[in-house]
Amino acid sequence: MSEVKRLLCILSNMNTGGAETFLMKLYRNLDKNKYQMDFCVNSKKNFYDDEIKNMGGRIYTIPTKSESPIKSFCGIKNIVKENKYQYVMRINEHSLSVIDLLAAKAGGAKRLIMRSSNASSGSKKSIILHKLFKFLPMYIPDVKIAPSKLAAEYTFGKKAVNTGKVIILYNGVDIDLFKFNDDIRNLYRKKFKLEDKLVIGHIGRFNEQKNHKFLISVFKKIREKQNNAVLMLIGEGNLEQEIKKQVKELSLSDSVLFLGVRKDISQLLLAMDGFLFPSFYEGMPNTVIEAQTTGLPCIVSDTITREATVTNNVYFLPLNSNVNEWSEVVINCIKTNIDRKATANVMIQKGYDIKKCTEKFVAIVFD
Repeated sequence: MSEVKRLLCILSNMNTGGAETFLMKLYRNLDKNKYQMDFCVNSKKNFYDDEIKNMGGRIYTIPTKSESPIKSFCGIKNIVKENKYQYVMRINEHSLSVIDLLAAKAGGAKRLIMRSSNASSGSKKSIILHKLFKFLPMYIPDVKIAPSKLAAEYTFGKKAVNTGKVIILYNGVDIDLFKFNDDIRNLYRKKFKLEDKLVIGHIGRFNEQKNHKFLISVFKKIREKQNNAVLMLIGEGNLEQEIKKQVKELSLSDSVLFLGVRKDISQLLLAMDGFLFPSFYEGMPNTVIEAQTTGLPCIVSDTITREATVTNNVYFLPLNSNVNEWSEVVINCIKTNIDRKATANVMIQKGYDIKKCTEKFVAIVFD
């Protein structure tokens, strides 16, 4: 029996963000007799820790580069050297993260992989730093991966994309888990007392990128027009208390559900009637892909790549449009007669089946 090939994945944590969740989808579908995924993170406690260990994965913790750049570099180098990792992948939102691949190379790694996970680095300072060192991701990784052309261009540059040096790997979905099911929908709507409600949902960290303040303002306007409307917010983050305060000040507490981090995302999506996603930027929003698989109409900001349109149920709006226009579009889209059972097959046809994505991932990384 041949030796199991192990891939070391480097990222800040293994919580429920889009990039982390996608890694877990790939990991669950790998043939563990042939391949394993291990993780090098900065966080000592992670949402997926137990599942990773149960599947045979290892988790290493190192300091952040901001805490101690030397300890961070040496930590990666030593992990790679001591465990003889040949394959190392860095998940990045910033060009300077490629330094971690240099550390892996110093430790003896032979195949350096970088996956772009976003189309911006957030703050103005981070964006400036990213642009200053943008030449690094163009040359250092042996394999360049991105979930969309927009994310690929942001990290690796248009030339690398146009010359075919970046591989687009879709954010695949477990189709069986997310395909529409009336029984699960009814069960969950009953569980949350939503049988007669118009349920609008959002999944995402409570941070600036996800634009929750605007989302709440839009929902306020929706609520004025549809008094049975309920907003379901899934996630956690540093702005959560601020958003809860906004909800309270707008007298929306009875109609906004803060559900935290959840393991039953597919069931919650099935319970919804519409999906609202006004982010300032995204590489390729995993949650919008999952929402489409369940047949939901998705109303998203026009800052998001058009590549997120897998089905015909995605509607783009400018963030400078007023909340009234957003509310009208949300209500009208929900009233559109969508065959929610048909969309799962569309996702398969368009190449979003996680099993196929995993096969492609294995071919990219290990072969």
